[in-house]
Amino acid sequence: QVQLVESGGGLVQAGGSLRLSCGASEGTFNNYAMGWFRQAPGKEREFVAAISRSGGSTAYADSVKGRFTISRDNAKNTLYLEMNSLKPEDAAVYYCAAVRLTIVFITPRRKEDYDYWGQGTQVTVSS
Repeated sequence: QVQLVESGGGLVQAGGSLRLSCGASEGTFNNYAMGWFRQAPGKEREFVAAISRSGGSTAYADSVKGRFTISRDNAKNTLYLEMNSLKPEDAAVYYCAAVRLTIVFITPRRKEDYDYWGQGTQVTVSS
């Protein structure tokens, strides 16, 4: 039982940076692995990044490795995605997702692994 709300989306030039945030209502935020997914028009929702319960492990899609950084602040019940060197192909609606786990170190990367989703925030990259 957790509600997720994304923020921070907007319009940026190619090569620019943007930081997305996802606020969670759950006070036991540390019990959830978290992920970011994105969906462009006409395409399926795809994995972007994931982070384990304590933040000790991360996973990234090959397309964003070296450019995006996922992090979390459990004291603030907040998930972040720092996006640098943005490309036009990064444009999409970005969603945060959560799953409550007993295993502390795993980083799920499948849509079906997650139980809770935010409403999404739009990222537009101009060329």
